[in-house]
Amino acid sequence: MSFQDFPNVASERLGAVALWASDDFFAEKENLLRDRPAEWREHDYTDRGKWMDGWESRRKRAIGPDVEDAAIIRLALPTVIRGIVVDTSFFRGNYPEHCSLEGATFQGLPTEEELSSDAAQWVPLLPQMPLAGDSQNPFPIRYDERITHLRFKIFPDGGVARLRVYGEVIPDWKQLEESGQVDLAAAENGGLVLSCSDMFFGHKHNLIMPGRAANMSDGWETKRRRGPGHDWCIIKLGRPGQVSRVEVDTSHFKGNFPESCSLEACNAQGLPTDLTDPSVQWSTVLPRTKLQAHTRHFFADELVDTGVVSHLRFSIFPDGGVSRLRIYGYFY
Repeated sequence: MSFQDFPNVASERLGAVALWASDDFFAEKENLLRDRPAEWREHDYTDRGKWMDGWESRRKRAIGPDVEDAAIIRLALPTVIRGIVVDTSFFRGNYPEHCSLEGATFQGLPTEEELSSDAAQWVPLLPQMPLAGDSQNPFPIRYDERITHLRFKIFPDGGVARLRVYGEVIPDWKQLEESGQVDLAAAENGGLVLSCSDMFFGHKHNLIMPGRAANMSDGWETKRRRGPGHDWCIIKLGRPGQVSRVEVDTSHFKGNFPESCSLEACNAQGLPTDLTDPSVQWSTVLPRTKLQAHTRHFFADELVDTGVVSHLRFSIFPDGGVSRLRIYGYFY
C-alpha cells in the first residue's frame, strides 16, 4: 500500500501541535498542520506582508549549506512514519530550496528546553532534499521505530503550506489493556482502514477519527451507486480483540445516509494478504440492519459473538455516508 494510505498524524484535528519555530514572521507555524487544503487570497495582506496559508519565515541574508529555519512538531499519536508530503502550494517565488526531517521519541510532554537540549536524541529521517514550488513533494521514510516529535528544517528560508506525515500508529498497549473496554478500531488505538469500495465524497479514514464529525465532509461518503452491489470498507483493528458493542453514527447525513449496514469479522492469521479475496471467510457480527438519518445507532444485544478477531468488513447498502464507526471491546 502507498504510504498515503496511512493516517496523517501531523493533523491539527487529530491533535498534532506545532510547538516551536525559529521564525514565522510572515505566516504562523500552526498552518503546517491545518487539515483543509491551503488556499490563496489574491488581495489579502497583513501588516507584515502578503497573507499566506502556510508557515513562512523572513528572508535570510546569510549564505551557506547550514543556513536554515526549523519547526518542532508534536505528532498527534506515537507513530512509525512511512512517508511525508511537503506541500508548497501557492509558494512560488518564496519556497525553500531544500528540506530535511529529524525525529525523536519522548515520554510525556517535554518542555521546549528539553526538546532543544543536548540530551534530546534526534535521529535523521530524511536527508536534505530539494523541493519544488507550488507542488506536493512526497518522500518515503524508512525508519521502523516509534516517533513522537519531529524537527522539520527548511533551507535557507521561505514558506511551506502543509506538512503531512503518514504512518502506523503505535499506542501505549499497557495503558490500553489496563483501561478495559476501548474502541478497537479507533485511529488513536492503532486502527486502520485498509481499503474501501469508494470514497468519492469523504475519506475512508474519517470513519475512525476521534470525536464527533463536524459536518458531512468529516465522514466516509460514497458516490451514488447506479448498478447492483453495495459499498464496503475493511478495517484492521489496532490489535486482535473481542467485540462487545458497536456504534454506527450517521450524523449530518440526512438525504444521503445508507438504507442499512452490516458488520463481519475474521481473524486474519493464515489468510491471504488481500482480504478482498473471495476465499476469505467472514463471520457475521451484526446482520444487515436498518439505519436512520442523522442518528447515533448503538448495538450490543444484536451482535453475534465471533470470538477474537483482527479485521472487520463494514458494509453499507447500497451507498451513502457514515460519520463514525466505533467498535468497543477488549484487546487480547
